[in-house]
Amino acid sequence: MANWEGVSEFVAVAESSSFTLAARELSTSVAQVSRRVAALEDRLAVKLLNRTTRKVTLTEAGMLYFQQCKHLVDGLEQAELAVTQMQTTPKGLVRVTAPVTYGELHLAPLINQFLEQYPQVDVELVLTNQKLDLIESGVDLAIRLGRLEDSTLLARRLSTRQSYVCASRDYLDRHGEPHTLSELSKHQCLVGSVDVWRFKDKQQSRALRISGRLKCNSGFALRDAAKRGLGLIQLPDYYIQQDLESGELIEVLAQYRDDKEGIWALFPSSVRLSPKVRLLVDFLVKGLSKGSSPDSLSQH
Repeated sequence: MANWEGVSEFVAVAESSSFTLAARELSTSVAQVSRRVAALEDRLAVKLLNRTTRKVTLTEAGMLYFQQCKHLVDGLEQAELAVTQMQTTPKGLVRVTAPVTYGELHLAPLINQFLEQYPQVDVELVLTNQKLDLIESGVDLAIRLGRLEDSTLLARRLSTRQSYVCASRDYLDRHGEPHTLSELSKHQCLVGSVDVWRFKDKQQSRALRISGRLKCNSGFALRDAAKRGLGLIQLPDYYIQQDLESGELIEVLAQYRDDKEGIWALFPSSVRLSPKVRLLVDFLVKGLSKGSSPDSLSQH
């Protein structure tokens, strides 16, 4: 066992580039992690980590040792999980962040069901439209909508969303229905947090800059303005599905409707996915996918 001491701590620090995050993952103190890694370095008579006030990096020897040890630590963890059956009885805190509206409408109810089913798990849900840095914020899981940008994260698709361009019957009676993308410049387009709408034109993605009398970062405010006849909107289905079904809003430019976009679960690629987080993600996939075939875990 003496040869194993400090290895788990070293691997956790190497993966997260942080003694603090490693201690949190291992449910121990920063001092304990630091002592065990230092003892490991003393036993090997080699420096494994470069430590500064801002970050922790691997030395050349540390990188070689990490590559050899990582699969051993992962194998030990899987063996312990099989014995303790943590997949079915998860424990501990999971920190989740998600966009405000989608989180309120779809994510929070599912997380509440998850908490009912797994009473030994705690969840801290942060709803914000800001894209938090997962490592710096100590977030285990981020829900992101649409096109992904950060290639340093691992992603798994939970579901999809479809955006529609629509307006009220009153607006269309007064201003006419647009039939081509070029006609949008003659219409009042209600602007969201970005002034670009996306379409599919002749099998090619196309982004158009739009303008109008109202700009607002609330989808519900834009939906209300559209229902009052103030202009056209482009919003995802979870804002307007009921209005489209009831006829309060009418889809236009359907032939230019863009492809569905993904709803994603993102994880730091430098941190091992714990069983409680994996179980929550599987739960969300089941609740959100509605029979679709979500993507497996992958680097994007």
